[in-house]
Amino acid sequence: MFPMMNTKRTRSRRGANGFTLMELLIVISIMLILMLIAIPNFNKMRATANETSAINSLQAIYKAEIQYQTTYPSNGFACSLAALGGDPKAGNPSPTSAQLVQGDLSSGVKAGYIFSIVNCTKVTVNNTDQITGFDVTAVPQAVGKTGNRGFCMDQYSEIKSDPSGGTNCTQSIQ
Repeated sequence: MFPMMNTKRTRSRRGANGFTLMELLIVISIMLILMLIAIPNFNKMRATANETSAINSLQAIYKAEIQYQTTYPSNGFACSLAALGGDPKAGNPSPTSAQLVQGDLSSGVKAGYIFSIVNCTKVTVNNTDQITGFDVTAVPQAVGKTGNRGFCMDQYSEIKSDPSGGTNCTQSIQ
């Protein structure tokens, strides 16, 4: 008689404890392809969000201008963002620091856009200059990256856009 043979066979399991190099390379290449598709869409979404923020900021500036004109009627409108801004810790509001807009907006830069109050028109009443009109501009810091269109608004709150990202605003915002 033959000695009893071990009937259990030992099988070698190749790759039982992990992935093969080929499988890892395939997964990484699929991830790279998905990233290449997603990044341009992400940049477009960010530019659109910045444009929406710019329009909302123009509306906030307009409301602050109306409140400034009501609070300081002898001055009329403010002709600078600094006059609409100001730090509440520095004391009471004044015509040069009305504390009507947030600090980031009064600095002139917010959400990838640069804001300016320009084209101020004034009249002199009792030897005091009174601002009777203004335009506010919002242009992207980097056209095509932080935003695609420039925006303009006047003292009548009409917002128009410049498709090239500048201040030649001719198209009405719907």
